[in-house]
Amino acid sequence: MSYPIGTPGIPWGDAEKLAWFNSRDVKRSYAGEVLSRIDALKAQFNWQQYGALSLDAAKFPLWAAKNNWQPGLPCALVTGGVHGYETSGVQGALDFLEHRAKDYQGRVNLLVAPCVSPWAYEMIHRWNPKAVDPNRSFVENSPAEESAALMALVADQGVQFGLHIDLHETTDSDETEFRPALAARDGKDYEPDGIPDGFYLVGDTENPQPEFQRFVIAAVEKVTHIAPPDSDGKIIGSEVVQHGVINYPLHKLGLCASITGAKLTTTTEVYPDSPKATAEECNAAQVAAVCAALDYLLTQN
Repeated sequence: MSYPIGTPGIPWGDAEKLAWFNSRDVKRSYAGEVLSRIDALKAQFNWQQYGALSLDAAKFPLWAAKNNWQPGLPCALVTGGVHGYETSGVQGALDFLEHRAKDYQGRVNLLVAPCVSPWAYEMIHRWNPKAVDPNRSFVENSPAEESAALMALVADQGVQFGLHIDLHETTDSDETEFRPALAARDGKDYEPDGIPDGFYLVGDTENPQPEFQRFVIAAVEKVTHIAPPDSDGKIIGSEVVQHGVINYPLHKLGLCASITGAKLTTTTEVYPDSPKATAEECNAAQVAAVCAALDYLLTQN
């Protein structure tokens, strides 16, 4: 599969990245679908604007919500929309704030960043405006301002988080757009892969926490189906270590779930293009995963 930008085998330079940026079209509204829901929740949480995208600071403010923090309670971070095109990560985080976050007041100190990459949300794309993947950029001197802003927010809290759950999706467009674009950007051959049908989790190779992952999967399985392994016993090229769970080296890859150093970390992945799931079901699966992760955290404290 050839990609319409660049020359096969040659990594993109500034001209190709600009051509890619100029080929993007707005497909939905951050203000209409995200900021409007945040505005409706302003009275229920302590909201902090922790930055804004330099492309258009007025259009793309970055917001995070805190409940009423109390000394001595465990702290948990929930993030969505690191990949802006992954809709249920954003809408699931907002659904959690609207319907379930109140259940944890006085039990867990919550910090929720529902849409880390708002430009990508509008474009329905994986990358930021500079053709950088924010979820490979949670590193020192990050090349992605979205990632740098979130890391600064977490550091400013001055606490040790016990939990971080990062909400994602795996979509058919991974194969039709994003992986071909990645291969073109990096001057590599595109190698097709399959898309798992169902929900799965990505734990940390260096800190897998299998009982925690199992607890979350069991809760989500009541809401939606869990992705089976492929014929090689893998999901997206990684060995399935238990039902619905694979592991990545989170810190080495610069993934969002590595930023707190929490004992309990996981990345959710739902499949919104499945014929067996609806958008509402995917959002509900994200909420179920967040609640299960928080419930498990409470058993450890």
